[in-house]
Amino acid sequence: MGFRSLAACAAALRAEGHLVEVEHPVDPHLEIAEIQRRLFRAGGPAVLFSQPKGSAFPVLVNLYGTRGRIERIFADTLDRVRRLVELKIDPTAALRNPLRYWRAPLDGLTTLPKRVRTGPVLGRNIPLSRLPQVVSWPGDGGAFVTLPCVYTEDPDHPGTRRSNLGMYRVQLAGTDYAADREVGLHYQLHRGIGLHHAAALRRGEPLKVNVFVGGAPALAGSAVTPLPEGLSELTFAGALAGHRIPMIERPGRPAIYADADFCIEGTVRPGVTKPEGPFGDHLGYYARRHDFPVMRVDHVWHRDGAI
Repeated sequence: MGFRSLAACAAALRAEGHLVEVEHPVDPHLEIAEIQRRLFRAGGPAVLFSQPKGSAFPVLVNLYGTRGRIERIFADTLDRVRRLVELKIDPTAALRNPLRYWRAPLDGLTTLPKRVRTGPVLGRNIPLSRLPQVVSWPGDGGAFVTLPCVYTEDPDHPGTRRSNLGMYRVQLAGTDYAADREVGLHYQLHRGIGLHHAAALRRGEPLKVNVFVGGAPALAGSAVTPLPEGLSELTFAGALAGHRIPMIERPGRPAIYADADFCIEGTVRPGVTKPEGPFGDHLGYYARRHDFPVMRVDHVWHRDGAI
């Protein structure tokens, strides 16, 4: 029921002809991104670069490149999510059409994050510089993670219930960032992470942040979905994934998504900013360099076989 890992999703797509593996070395500096853009424009397959130059980790592109592939990835759960949304809008619909909504209670259980003690993502701890340094445009300030799921919890109310999972820019290197010790975070103050940052500042504390890459495709889908205020993205991710999202909870730190391929764990210190960017924005222009928060990197975790 749904994919629990990026590797499982890639294997299924490969078996069905939706994914091609490229074993020839390809350069993460501009070359991978240009191939991705051409694939997207042509409606091409997802591509797994198994030997990106300078990194031991494969890079997957164009996973969400066509509507047909997205519908395939979420084939087991899209209709169930649709019915849960219908009941959210009109709870009395279940009384009028009980056959349509008979399994809604079971699907509703998947929206509850699952507490776990450990998970595959904590398999290994590596330096930040070992991650693939993908640079997308010639004028970019450095390497960026293009589909990061940035996770924070409310400092006033720790835990997953009031957490935020958003897709904000994560610059891995370049400009003035200390190599292997700092990454840049680009987000607006009115976003969920901005509210958590403001709460941390009121308390005089650093904001603790986890950046997840990979795992169930539903996590990235949830991170970019405009959900109603107060509804946790982990809740929607569970419904879209078809299973409860396993979160490793630890005292004094935000929870870690157990099935992620990577987790960059760190803290944003009060008052510390550095120039972030420039960045070739998806809207068709370069976002200029501006001062944004800096995350001090404490750990970079990854699971075996991480993508």
